[in-house]
Amino acid sequence: MSKAMYALGRLKTGQMNKTEQAYDAHLAALQHAGQIQWRKFEGLKLRLADNTFYTPDFAVMAADGVIECHEVKGHWQDDARAKIKVAADLYPFRFIAVKARTKKYGGGWEVEAF
Repeated sequence: MSKAMYALGRLKTGQMNKTEQAYDAHLAALQHAGQIQWRKFEGLKLRLADNTFYTPDFAVMAADGVIECHEVKGHWQDDARAKIKVAADLYPFRFIAVKARTKKYGGGWEVEAF
């Protein structure tokens, strides 16, 4: 009989999980190479409606100066997908979600734009 798996819950604000840490290292390499100008973990908090906010995992300034909001996901919950879609409709930023690709499938990051 398999044991049920339960989420451990969200880390404290400002703390990265292992996938976010790996993505931050990826962004640091892009920044060093000049492909992005700036990055900040949980650097923006966007109001979607009264008492409803969305905080992207990373705020990123691309090399062309455009602000991007990057969401790092292991898997999607319906409310998270809805929030990023609403934010993409309300704000003039690029919104992308990234998911770590396993080594079996070549590693790196799968990217979905909104």
